[in-house]
Amino acid sequence: MDLETLRHGNFSQLNEAITAWKGVVDKLKVLEGDARDGLKAKADKASWAGVNATVSREFITKTVGEFGDAHTQATTIHNILKDTRDELVEYKGELDQALERGRKKNITVVPTGNGGFTVTMLIHPDRAAKGTEVADHSQQDVDHLRDDVQRILNRATESDTSAAKVLKAIADQADLGFSGAQYKDRDSAADALKKAEEAAKVIKEKGDEMSAAEFQKLNATLGAYKNDPLFQEKFATTLGAKGTLDFWADLTDVSTTNDLARTQLNQLGDFQKNLSLTLAGATQSDSPAMRAWENDMVKSAGERYQTRGSQVWGYQLMSNLMRVGDYDDQFLNKYGNSLVETEKKMKVPGNYWSGATGGPNMPKMNFMGDEEFGRDPMTGFMTALSNSPDASTAFFNAEEPQDNAKWVLKERASFDDTPLDDGPNPALEATGKAMFAAVSGVSDPDADGVKFGEHTPEQSEAMKRSLAFLAQTENDFPAEMRDDMARAMGNHGEAVHKSMSDPLGSKGLDSGQLMEVSKQISRNKDTYGLLTEQMNIAILGDIHTEAAKTDPEENNPEDSLKKAGRTVGFLEEARYQATNDKKDGDLTDASWKKAWTYHLVGGVLTPLGGGALGDPLQRGVDVITTAWLQDKNNEINNTATNNHQDTYGKRNEQLRAIADQWYEVNEDWAKDPSHEGYSEGYGVYDTIGAAANDGNDKAEGIVGDQ
Repeated sequence: MDLETLRHGNFSQLNEAITAWKGVVDKLKVLEGDARDGLKAKADKASWAGVNATVSREFITKTVGEFGDAHTQATTIHNILKDTRDELVEYKGELDQALERGRKKNITVVPTGNGGFTVTMLIHPDRAAKGTEVADHSQQDVDHLRDDVQRILNRATESDTSAAKVLKAIADQADLGFSGAQYKDRDSAADALKKAEEAAKVIKEKGDEMSAAEFQKLNATLGAYKNDPLFQEKFATTLGAKGTLDFWADLTDVSTTNDLARTQLNQLGDFQKNLSLTLAGATQSDSPAMRAWENDMVKSAGERYQTRGSQVWGYQLMSNLMRVGDYDDQFLNKYGNSLVETEKKMKVPGNYWSGATGGPNMPKMNFMGDEEFGRDPMTGFMTALSNSPDASTAFFNAEEPQDNAKWVLKERASFDDTPLDDGPNPALEATGKAMFAAVSGVSDPDADGVKFGEHTPEQSEAMKRSLAFLAQTENDFPAEMRDDMARAMGNHGEAVHKSMSDPLGSKGLDSGQLMEVSKQISRNKDTYGLLTEQMNIAILGDIHTEAAKTDPEENNPEDSLKKAGRTVGFLEEARYQATNDKKDGDLTDASWKKAWTYHLVGGVLTPLGGGALGDPLQRGVDVITTAWLQDKNNEINNTATNNHQDTYGKRNEQLRAIADQWYEVNEDWAKDPSHEGYSEGYGVYDTIGAAANDGNDKAEGIVGDQ
């Protein structure tokens, strides 16, 4: 900012802009409240089905979010404009005071025409009017005035240019819609940009040769600003995609005792987390620079990086920086498609990622825990998908440029990437979690307060595809995915229950695939227990749903009782096949020889766990599961039962509990004389028992055991 602009500054137009933005803020606040408390609240309470339950509700949720972002962005712009105006007014006042002090000593400043200025005398003593006293001044007075004015102009320039820089950065955050970046003043926003540039600079200039103190400062900066939108975008774009990979490659390589990977080992996990969160947040920006970064990253990940002691792939480096945070969905799918396409072209064998040359010097690239080295890029990528369910759904449904779900669930070879010779495979565990996120829309089913919504058509399709591919693995079904598939079947409990209980096998999901997957889940005692409880939830939910129908033509309580029996029979056959099928050998694992460690988790894993039916449903599930745990057919030990009839004759506790719950809900209907065969003392037990036998017969036919 030059001298004349500040000296004669007129802030009336800026004042008008600030007033206008204050009006925008106030109006948007009202609109945001109306959208949240009116539109969204009504949508959340509405009992919608079909398209309305998915498309319309999702549209309303996003629209309400846009109102919130619009209010946030308008507030930030108003705060920055007001803060900048106040500072410029203050600097103008300081300039006026400095000039007044100069005048008292007969000196002032004048512009030089190139944005600069010079100090000169107001009245030269030789040209002063007769009798006019001219104040004396020293060279020090001249220097002080020059320095004071320059300091004021520098600060005013910084205030003005940083405001423009910050406002542009905020506007660039969202290509369409509004940014959620929130700042209380210009200084905090400008400081975020400055810190980001400093952090990227030290990495670019020094890399892993920075001192321990510099590394600790860098880690502290990332930790403090990892959730700041402006910092995230500026840091990532300043460092660049290739610069990010180069740095992580060098940092993780260990060649001397003074390497940061040795001296700062206790901080590397925290640093990896902070860097991951920063990059994840950066991908949420719609700035042109960030979109270019994402494209560069997908391209750079397919290249090899030479460290001092080995050669690694960019996929290995970047995937380890994806383990935490919510990465942009489009970026994740571009990256994932590229990773799978690369693996398929390479015809990756199981040990490929353990070293491009097969040598022992492949570095450890993951420091978040000690379970695995981070050499398999699929582990980190699948973890990223599980943190971003919408991206996971798209990934598991993609069939171009290749079928992603088929590759990761059925075809892909895995290798041991852990420091131990046994234990679960991290890549398969991560894939199971990503699959669950894809079919459910939820990252962590065990998180406090987790809520499940209605399934979108895309989630249902992901469930159908995942079920099909995992069923095709047969006895090679990954043990690491048993619990995730049990949860997925519970999350889609209504559809699974319909298919298991349908005598004709025409209710959507393939009953043969359900049988195969249920059998594989049942090979482990705890995952069998998890699946059984999940289906207990679905069964009881169906009983309550059927009973709640008010239209006499649609209300058929007897159907829910019979369906319950058939599903129980279906699950019994799956468990029998897993523990007694001599055709395939003994399919059980050691867990069946141990005592039960299973515990009740209840409706937390089902969308039916909340709402008006939440409490009675939860209590009923606990009762049924407790009874089921007492059934003799769960006592599989060193001598497994070989006889179907003997097995099925020991399942009465669970069936009785279900029948009791059904009768409690449908007592008035059951007592109606026109509904024979549903008496409390005998009829309901006979009906559900017969249905269970039907379920056994259907399941036996599926596996060819008739």
